[in-house]
Amino acid sequence: MGPLGESTATAAVQVNTWSGVVSLLSLLGVFVADTFLGQCRTIILASLLYILGLSLLTLSAVLPSLNTYGCQKADTSILCLSPELQVMIFFFSLDLVAFGQGGHKPCVQAFGADQFNAQDPEEFKAKSSFLNWWYFGLCSGTLISFLVLNYIQDNLSWVLGFGIPCIIMVFALIVFLCGTTTYRYSVKRYEKSPFLRIGQVFVLVVRNWRTSSVVAQKKAHGTLPLASSKQYEFLNKALLAPDGSKEHGNVCSIEKVEEAKVVLRLVPIWATCLVYAVVLAQSSTFFTKQGATMDRSITVSVKIPAASLQSFISLTIVLSIPIYDCIFVPLVRTWTRKSAGMTMLQRIRTGMFLSSISMILVALVEMKRLKTIQEYGLVDKPEVTVPMSMLTMVGLQKFFYDQVPNELRSIGLALYLSIFGVGSFLSGFLISAIDKATGGNGGESWFLNNLNKAHIYSFYWLLAALSALELALYLYFAKKYIYK
Repeated sequence: MGPLGESTATAAVQVNTWSGVVSLLSLLGVFVADTFLGQCRTIILASLLYILGLSLLTLSAVLPSLNTYGCQKADTSILCLSPELQVMIFFFSLDLVAFGQGGHKPCVQAFGADQFNAQDPEEFKAKSSFLNWWYFGLCSGTLISFLVLNYIQDNLSWVLGFGIPCIIMVFALIVFLCGTTTYRYSVKRYEKSPFLRIGQVFVLVVRNWRTSSVVAQKKAHGTLPLASSKQYEFLNKALLAPDGSKEHGNVCSIEKVEEAKVVLRLVPIWATCLVYAVVLAQSSTFFTKQGATMDRSITVSVKIPAASLQSFISLTIVLSIPIYDCIFVPLVRTWTRKSAGMTMLQRIRTGMFLSSISMILVALVEMKRLKTIQEYGLVDKPEVTVPMSMLTMVGLQKFFYDQVPNELRSIGLALYLSIFGVGSFLSGFLISAIDKATGGNGGESWFLNNLNKAHIYSFYWLLAALSALELALYLYFAKKYIYK
């Protein structure tokens, strides 16, 4: 909305679309890792793409466009870009970063968790805490980014704001490469990729669709676990040859069918987490836009950048994870006798409930902001500052990592990340649809550029209602879920 001059709704859709692409590309990154390169090589390649993208992003900020003052001088020696070319380089750079992050994020997370030996009791216990502290580290970096980099971008230079992450990423790659001789590498039991193995199950099920389920059950009888075989029985048809032959190559093994059932069992939980991801997507769009209209001064000379308000989310996580892992879990563990204290589904449920409450609070804050604007007569003065001062993630990633077979753990984490990808796309779709519906025929859009006249609080109430509905559906499917 600053240098590129986009409208509120357009900018929100752009951010949501990019975030969605990044998260969904994790599925591609996992496919490349599991089928061709392995996790370690994929991390290195993804890091190089990441660095290249950040370098070009810095370049797009270094080279001024033709509409800047320096480029308008006739005798200037500065290399200038047309605005269109600069925008093309900017978005191409973001695309490279998206591909880099899509390969980097799920593979680093899975590769890190794989360093623990699940057969060793002490390492198994440490592995339970790994994802907590992984997310702690991730949010610590995000917190520093929001507090420091956003200030640099707003007040000093976009070149530094993009260049510093590029330098840090180079350093991170060097640190990762230093450990290549000491890492534990998992040995693949299968030649085929997990994607291909699971795909083969569904292909055979389609081919055998007309075959009686009774025949498939007889084939599986006495071999499949009781609870598992009662769920998604139609997948047992993959145990039969489509042409009636007995050749082993024409049928799926029971292990492959079980893998497909595990992935399918995750789908209802995955789907009922999408609204949570839509809610989370607002932190980088409308929450930031709201904050930009408020008084963010700490002192007379120091003002918090609007984008840095997102740091409060990271700060809360950074403070709460040590308390959760070091105090809450040990206390609950003595009561529940479970190594993790709470079950993964209980953690997700708690986070969803808090997410619903947060949307209600955000809607109330926005209504208070609009009331303050009316009291001070600032409805038509969007540039004037308004005189008003300003757990689920960990549960999800542990759930999707833990509830799949060892060979599919990268896929599990990719599915976890895809929740936020699809959620970002849904957020962008909702914003576009509501903007057209409310702004058509001369009406006032909920997302006017002048937030003093907008109706973002209505959007928040809608998300609060959807969150409550999502929680109800989640509780229904979680009750039926069978743990691995």
